[in-house]
Amino acid sequence: MRNDPATPDSAATATAVLDRVGGPANVTSVAHCMTRLRLALADPAAADEAALRALPGVLGVVTDGPAWQIVLGPGVVDEVTAEVAARVAATARPSGRGAGLRDGTKLRGGAALPDGTEPRDDPALPDDTESRDRAALPEELRRRNATPVKTALRRVANVFVPLIPALIGCGILSGVNGLLLNTGWLPALTPALSAVAAAFLALIAVFVGVNTAQEFGGTPVLGGAVAAVVVYPGVAKVTVFGTQLAPGQGGVLGALAAALLATRVEKWVRGRVPGALDVLLTPTVTVLVSGLATLYGLMYAAGAVATAIGAAANWLLATAGAGAGLLLGGLFLPLVMLGLHQALIPIHTTLIEQQGYTVLLPLLAMAGAGQVGAALAVYVRLRHDTDLRTTIRSALPAGLLGVGEPLIYGVSLPLGRPFLTACAGGAAGGGFVGFFAMLGTRVGATAIGPSGWALFPLLAGNRGPAVAAAIYAGGLFTGYAVGFAATYLFGFPRRPRVAAPA
Repeated sequence: MRNDPATPDSAATATAVLDRVGGPANVTSVAHCMTRLRLALADPAAADEAALRALPGVLGVVTDGPAWQIVLGPGVVDEVTAEVAARVAATARPSGRGAGLRDGTKLRGGAALPDGTEPRDDPALPDDTESRDRAALPEELRRRNATPVKTALRRVANVFVPLIPALIGCGILSGVNGLLLNTGWLPALTPALSAVAAAFLALIAVFVGVNTAQEFGGTPVLGGAVAAVVVYPGVAKVTVFGTQLAPGQGGVLGALAAALLATRVEKWVRGRVPGALDVLLTPTVTVLVSGLATLYGLMYAAGAVATAIGAAANWLLATAGAGAGLLLGGLFLPLVMLGLHQALIPIHTTLIEQQGYTVLLPLLAMAGAGQVGAALAVYVRLRHDTDLRTTIRSALPAGLLGVGEPLIYGVSLPLGRPFLTACAGGAAGGGFVGFFAMLGTRVGATAIGPSGWALFPLLAGNRGPAVAAAIYAGGLFTGYAVGFAATYLFGFPRRPRVAAPA
């Protein structure tokens, strides 16, 4: 039976996790999202996945070559990540020359891996055959697990996941400000609240640039400097292909491309200039070349892509909203299970920048409703399975608030069929919301991260927040009902009939 998702002691959990992933020396980077501890391992073969899954408090494990995601749940993951990062940093510190990672931890032997390469042997360190062997992954394992698509999605997610807390906070403040404006309450406060809520989104390109450079091995401030070109008001004086650029054109996609180019240029220049001139020439050439390329190419191209994304989303919901909702709501749980759902963050962010809300998130959130309905059906059907019912009672509040991993890894996925019937519930809820989009009523979210009942404060739409909330609630209850019914009727194997004795 799955583990009880009750929160264990964070220090004990961190110690147990590190013991089962090959020790702190085997960890090359530490990060986390809302529910998952994300580790990069020098040698995945040194980790014991089965023992890791068996730990109390571990709700699931997702592996993709050197990238390991350990599902711990909201709140718990922050504490455990801090403990793990401290232990990894302490292990690297004796070398005296570790390069800083994204989260401030150090690498064994002092070689940072911001671009995903393997650690280099340090000739000044004692000969350690085991460490060198474990740092070199078998080429076959690399080809099988680190496919280009998976690697690209994972690294894009690493850029945007750290931005989610700010997106949530600013989104909620934006919703509160909108409520105050509509009701006429506290008119003296609304301008200040609007500035606080909108400032982050106005400068999000800079944060994307910093994170992109960190992820791909460049200097973070240079990535931010080049990405800042995208939102600088002075770009309105630049003419490209006969049209004037607009500040923010291309949005986060343009910032991502600009910072990635800056990282490439920086590495190229740094490898060719004398060390004495590196501090002067490398940043100057990086900002100049990447900045001009951003102005005269990337902003225009990224703006076209962003416009196409917005137009495609609106067209899809207007013409095939119910079908799109069925598809998106039904397939989102598998994406969450694989840890690939974070790769959708740039699309959500682009839609929020363009339209003020993302119309895709309410559709995808229906997957959690199907999961809740399926878990309730399992609770009713398996009356004598005390351990499983205890797990469901513990994980259900998080599921209602849109955190699906405890129910996925603790209930539906181990049972098999309930996972599929939960997807059916999500598809039904998504179809419900998508149907109203076909009728001209769009439901969106002003920020990303929360779902389930936690998404209500962030809802918006072209008919106002009240209508959006009503449609979203209808989708949730549809997902609950269909997920429950499908699981109750089809989520368990039928007992074979025993022939009556002759």
